[in-house]
Amino acid sequence: MRLHGKVAVVTGTSSGIGKVIAETFASEGAAVVTASRREATGAPVAEGIRGRGGRAIFVRCDISVESDVSALFRACEAEFGRVDVLVNNAGVDFAKPFDRTSIDEWDRVINTDLRGTFLCTREAIRAMLAQGGGSIVNVTSVHTIAAVRGAAPYDAAKWGTVGLTKALAVEYADRNIRVNSLAPGLIRTAIWDDLVAAAPDLQQCVAYWNANIPARRIGLPEEIARAAVFLASDESSYVTGSNLVVDGGMTSQLISAAPYESKPVEGRTS
Repeated sequence: MRLHGKVAVVTGTSSGIGKVIAETFASEGAAVVTASRREATGAPVAEGIRGRGGRAIFVRCDISVESDVSALFRACEAEFGRVDVLVNNAGVDFAKPFDRTSIDEWDRVINTDLRGTFLCTREAIRAMLAQGGGSIVNVTSVHTIAAVRGAAPYDAAKWGTVGLTKALAVEYADRNIRVNSLAPGLIRTAIWDDLVAAAPDLQQCVAYWNANIPARRIGLPEEIARAAVFLASDESSYVTGSNLVVDGGMTSQLISAAPYESKPVEGRTS
Protein backbone atom coordinates (compact mmCIF):
# COMPACT_ATOMS: atom_id res chain seq x y z
CA MET A 1 0.00 0.00 0.00
CA ARG A 2 1.52 3.28 -1.16
CA LEU A 3 0.32 5.41 1.77
CA HIS A 4 0.82 2.92 4.58
CA GLY A 5 1.51 4.67 7.88
CA LYS A 6 0.71 8.15 6.57
CA VAL A 7 -1.88 10.54 7.97
CA ALA A 8 -3.79 12.64 5.42
CA VAL A 9 -6.13 15.61 5.78
CA VAL A 10 -8.51 15.89 2.82
CA THR A 11 -10.91 18.83 2.48
CA GLY A 12 -14.18 18.91 0.58
CA THR A 13 -14.94 15.24 1.11
CA SER A 14 -18.75 15.32 1.11
CA SER A 15 -18.95 14.16 -2.50
CA GLY A 16 -17.22 13.94 -5.84
CA ILE A 17 -13.46 14.06 -6.15
CA GLY A 18 -12.80 14.75 -2.47
CA LYS A 19 -14.89 11.80 -1.32
CA VAL A 20 -13.15 9.42 -3.69
CA ILE A 21 -9.69 10.76 -2.79
CA ALA A 22 -10.40 10.14 0.91
CA GLU A 23 -11.64 6.61 0.21
CA THR A 24 -8.73 5.83 -2.11
CA PHE A 25 -6.16 7.14 0.38
CA ALA A 26 -7.68 4.89 3.05
CA SER A 27 -7.52 1.89 0.72
CA GLU A 28 -3.83 2.69 0.21
CA GLY A 29 -3.22 2.51 3.96
CA ALA A 30 -3.54 6.14 5.09
CA ALA A 31 -5.38 7.33 8.17
CA VAL A 32 -7.68 10.05 6.85
CA VAL A 33 -9.16 13.19 8.37
CA THR A 34 -12.13 14.11 6.19
CA ALA A 35 -13.35 17.71 6.29
CA SER A 36 -16.45 19.40 4.95
CA ARG A 37 -18.85 22.21 5.79
CA ARG A 38 -21.79 19.79 5.71
CA GLU A 39 -21.78 17.17 8.45
CA ALA A 40 -24.83 15.37 7.05
CA THR A 41 -22.95 14.38 3.90
CA GLY A 42 -19.40 14.56 5.23
CA ALA A 43 -19.59 12.35 8.31
CA PRO A 44 -20.85 9.26 6.41
CA VAL A 45 -17.66 9.24 4.31
CA ALA A 46 -15.49 8.73 7.39
CA GLU A 47 -18.01 6.21 8.74
CA GLY A 48 -17.82 4.26 5.49
CA ILE A 49 -14.01 4.14 5.63
CA ARG A 50 -14.13 2.84 9.19
CA GLY A 51 -16.76 0.29 8.16
CA ARG A 52 -14.30 -1.11 5.64
CA GLY A 53 -11.59 -1.44 8.26
CA GLY A 54 -9.85 1.87 7.65
CA ARG A 55 -8.98 4.69 10.03
CA ALA A 56 -10.85 7.96 9.56
CA ILE A 57 -12.51 10.80 11.41
CA PHE A 58 -14.73 13.62 10.21
CA VAL A 59 -14.29 17.27 11.20
CA ARG A 60 -16.84 19.90 10.23
CA CYS A 61 -14.83 22.77 8.75
CA ASP A 62 -15.40 25.88 6.68
CA ILE A 63 -11.90 26.28 5.25
CA SER A 64 -12.36 30.03 4.76
CA VAL A 65 -12.65 30.47 8.55
CA GLU A 66 -9.30 30.53 10.37
CA SER A 67 -10.64 29.13 13.65
CA ASP A 68 -12.27 26.20 11.82
CA VAL A 69 -9.00 25.36 10.08
CA SER A 70 -7.05 25.52 13.35
CA ALA A 71 -9.61 23.17 14.93
CA LEU A 72 -9.29 20.79 11.98
CA PHE A 73 -5.55 20.36 12.45
CA ARG A 74 -5.86 20.15 16.23
CA ALA A 75 -8.30 17.29 15.76
CA CYS A 76 -5.89 15.57 13.38
CA GLU A 77 -3.04 15.92 15.88
CA ALA A 78 -5.19 14.68 18.76
CA GLU A 79 -6.40 11.61 16.87
CA PHE A 80 -3.37 10.59 14.83
CA GLY A 81 -0.42 12.58 16.21
CA ARG A 82 0.88 14.01 12.93
CA VAL A 83 -0.05 15.08 9.38
CA ASP A 84 1.93 13.71 6.44
CA VAL A 85 -0.35 14.74 3.59
CA LEU A 86 -2.75 17.60 2.94
CA VAL A 87 -5.11 17.58 -0.03
CA ASN A 88 -6.70 20.98 -0.58
CA ASN A 89 -9.74 19.88 -2.54
CA ALA A 90 -12.62 21.98 -1.16
CA GLY A 91 -13.75 24.62 -3.61
CA VAL A 92 -16.59 26.61 -5.11
CA ASP A 93 -17.42 26.44 -8.80
CA PHE A 94 -18.71 29.60 -10.48
CA ALA A 95 -20.16 30.62 -13.85
CA LYS A 96 -21.54 34.10 -14.49
CA PRO A 97 -20.70 37.02 -16.79
CA PHE A 98 -17.93 39.11 -15.23
CA ASP A 99 -19.77 42.44 -15.57
CA ARG A 100 -22.65 40.98 -13.50
CA THR A 101 -20.42 39.49 -10.80
CA SER A 102 -20.87 41.08 -7.38
CA ILE A 103 -18.12 41.70 -4.85
CA ASP A 104 -19.82 39.20 -2.52
CA GLU A 105 -19.69 36.53 -5.22
CA TRP A 106 -16.03 37.33 -5.95
CA ASP A 107 -15.19 37.11 -2.24
CA ARG A 108 -17.09 33.85 -1.79
CA VAL A 109 -15.08 32.11 -4.53
CA ILE A 110 -11.71 33.61 -3.59
CA ASN A 111 -12.24 33.00 0.13
CA THR A 112 -12.95 29.32 -0.39
CA ASP A 113 -10.72 28.41 -3.33
CA LEU A 114 -7.67 30.53 -2.48
CA ARG A 115 -7.89 31.83 1.10
CA GLY A 116 -8.99 28.38 2.29
CA THR A 117 -6.01 26.78 0.56
CA PHE A 118 -3.72 29.32 2.22
CA LEU A 119 -5.14 28.68 5.70
CA CYS A 120 -5.00 24.89 5.45
CA THR A 121 -1.55 24.89 3.88
CA ARG A 122 -0.12 27.19 6.53
CA GLU A 123 -1.31 24.85 9.29
CA ALA A 124 0.00 21.79 7.46
CA ILE A 125 3.42 23.32 6.82
CA ARG A 126 3.80 24.28 10.47
CA ALA A 127 3.12 20.66 11.44
CA MET A 128 5.34 19.26 8.69
CA LEU A 129 8.26 21.48 9.65
CA ALA A 130 8.07 20.14 13.20
CA GLN A 131 7.97 16.50 12.10
CA GLY A 132 10.50 16.67 9.24
CA GLY A 133 8.48 16.80 6.02
CA GLY A 134 5.30 16.02 4.16
CA SER A 135 3.39 16.37 0.90
CA ILE A 136 0.72 18.92 -0.06
CA VAL A 137 -1.58 18.44 -3.05
CA ASN A 138 -3.66 21.41 -4.21
CA VAL A 139 -6.55 20.46 -6.48
CA THR A 140 -6.74 23.12 -9.19
CA SER A 141 -8.35 22.77 -12.62
CA VAL A 142 -7.71 22.82 -16.35
CA HIS A 143 -8.79 26.45 -15.92
CA THR A 144 -5.14 26.99 -14.93
CA ILE A 145 -4.16 26.13 -18.52
CA ALA A 146 -6.89 27.94 -20.45
CA ALA A 147 -10.08 29.84 -19.69
CA VAL A 148 -13.74 29.67 -20.60
CA ARG A 149 -16.23 32.51 -20.56
CA GLY A 150 -17.92 33.47 -17.33
CA ALA A 151 -15.49 31.90 -14.87
CA ALA A 152 -13.22 34.83 -13.95
CA PRO A 153 -13.34 34.51 -10.11
CA TYR A 154 -12.85 30.75 -10.29
CA ASP A 155 -9.99 31.08 -12.77
CA ALA A 156 -8.33 33.79 -10.68
CA ALA A 157 -8.50 31.62 -7.56
CA LYS A 158 -7.13 28.53 -9.29
CA TRP A 159 -4.32 30.45 -11.02
CA GLY A 160 -3.51 31.94 -7.63
CA THR A 161 -3.35 28.44 -6.18
CA VAL A 162 -0.81 27.39 -8.81
CA GLY A 163 1.30 30.45 -7.95
CA LEU A 164 1.07 29.58 -4.26
CA THR A 165 2.02 25.99 -5.06
CA LYS A 166 5.17 26.98 -6.91
CA ALA A 167 6.21 29.58 -4.34
CA LEU A 168 5.89 27.14 -1.45
CA ALA A 169 7.56 24.34 -3.38
CA VAL A 170 10.63 26.54 -3.80
CA GLU A 171 10.54 27.80 -0.22
CA TYR A 172 10.26 24.43 1.50
CA ALA A 173 11.89 21.90 -0.85
CA ASP A 174 15.08 21.81 1.23
CA ARG A 175 13.02 20.96 4.31
CA ASN A 176 11.47 17.86 2.78
CA ILE A 177 8.06 19.41 2.12
CA ARG A 178 6.75 18.90 -1.39
CA VAL A 179 3.94 21.05 -2.77
CA ASN A 180 2.19 20.17 -6.02
CA SER A 181 -1.10 20.92 -7.70
CA LEU A 182 -3.40 18.58 -9.58
CA ALA A 183 -5.52 19.92 -12.43
CA PRO A 184 -8.55 17.77 -13.33
CA GLY A 185 -10.39 18.16 -16.60
CA LEU A 186 -14.12 17.53 -16.88
CA ILE A 187 -14.90 14.80 -14.35
CA ARG A 188 -18.11 12.87 -13.70
CA THR A 189 -19.15 14.75 -10.55
CA ALA A 190 -21.98 17.09 -9.54
CA ILE A 191 -20.53 19.73 -11.89
CA TRP A 192 -21.02 17.37 -14.83
CA ASP A 193 -24.52 16.56 -13.60
CA ASP A 194 -25.32 20.29 -13.54
CA LEU A 195 -24.04 20.72 -17.11
CA VAL A 196 -26.18 17.86 -18.31
CA ALA A 197 -29.25 19.09 -16.43
CA ALA A 198 -28.89 22.59 -17.89
CA ALA A 199 -28.51 21.40 -21.49
CA PRO A 200 -31.61 21.55 -23.74
CA ASP A 201 -30.51 18.31 -25.45
CA LEU A 202 -28.63 15.57 -23.61
CA GLN A 203 -27.11 13.95 -26.69
CA GLN A 204 -25.90 17.27 -28.06
CA CYS A 205 -24.35 18.13 -24.70
CA VAL A 206 -22.47 14.84 -24.46
CA ALA A 207 -21.36 15.02 -28.10
CA TYR A 208 -20.07 18.57 -27.64
CA TRP A 209 -17.97 17.76 -24.60
CA ASN A 210 -16.66 14.53 -26.09
CA ALA A 211 -15.53 16.54 -29.12
CA ASN A 212 -13.52 18.75 -26.77
CA ILE A 213 -11.79 15.80 -25.11
CA PRO A 214 -9.40 13.71 -27.24
CA ALA A 215 -10.07 10.69 -25.01
CA ARG A 216 -13.73 11.07 -26.08
CA ARG A 217 -15.14 10.59 -22.61
CA ILE A 218 -15.68 12.34 -19.29
CA GLY A 219 -13.11 11.46 -16.63
CA LEU A 220 -13.85 9.57 -13.44
CA PRO A 221 -13.14 10.73 -9.86
CA GLU A 222 -11.11 7.54 -9.36
CA GLU A 223 -8.68 8.70 -12.06
CA ILE A 224 -8.05 11.93 -10.19
CA ALA A 225 -7.71 10.05 -6.90
CA ARG A 226 -5.02 7.78 -8.34
CA ALA A 227 -3.05 10.84 -9.47
CA ALA A 228 -3.43 12.32 -5.98
CA VAL A 229 -2.06 9.10 -4.46
CA PHE A 230 1.02 9.43 -6.68
CA LEU A 231 1.65 13.03 -5.60
CA ALA A 232 1.03 12.20 -1.94
CA SER A 233 3.23 9.11 -1.88
CA ASP A 234 6.97 8.59 -1.88
CA GLU A 235 6.71 7.54 -5.55
CA SER A 236 6.82 11.26 -6.41
CA SER A 237 9.72 12.04 -4.07
CA TYR A 238 11.46 14.27 -6.67
CA VAL A 239 8.29 16.02 -7.83
CA THR A 240 7.52 19.46 -6.39
CA GLY A 241 6.13 22.68 -7.83
CA SER A 242 4.25 20.84 -10.60
CA ASN A 243 0.69 21.29 -11.85
CA LEU A 244 -0.20 17.78 -12.98
CA VAL A 245 -2.92 17.89 -15.64
CA VAL A 246 -5.34 14.93 -15.75
CA ASP A 247 -7.81 15.83 -18.48
CA GLY A 248 -7.91 13.19 -21.24
CA GLY A 249 -5.96 15.56 -23.49
CA MET A 250 -8.50 18.41 -23.29
CA THR A 251 -5.98 21.22 -22.88
CA SER A 252 -3.66 19.77 -25.53
CA GLN A 253 -6.29 20.07 -28.28
CA LEU A 254 -6.22 23.29 -30.28
CA ILE A 255 -9.91 23.34 -31.24
CA SER A 256 -12.87 20.94 -31.06
CA ALA A 257 -12.81 17.94 -33.36
CA ALA A 258 -14.55 18.60 -36.70
CA PRO A 259 -18.03 17.05 -37.06
CA TYR A 260 -16.88 15.39 -40.32
CA GLU A 261 -13.99 13.25 -41.51
CA SER A 262 -11.57 15.17 -43.70
CA LYS A 263 -9.74 13.70 -46.69
CA PRO A 264 -5.96 13.31 -46.24
CA VAL A 265 -3.99 16.52 -46.76
CA GLU A 266 -0.53 15.79 -48.15
CA GLY A 267 0.72 19.36 -47.89
CA ARG A 268 2.29 21.58 -50.54
CA THR A 269 5.90 22.57 -50.80
CA SER A 270 6.19 26.30 -50.37
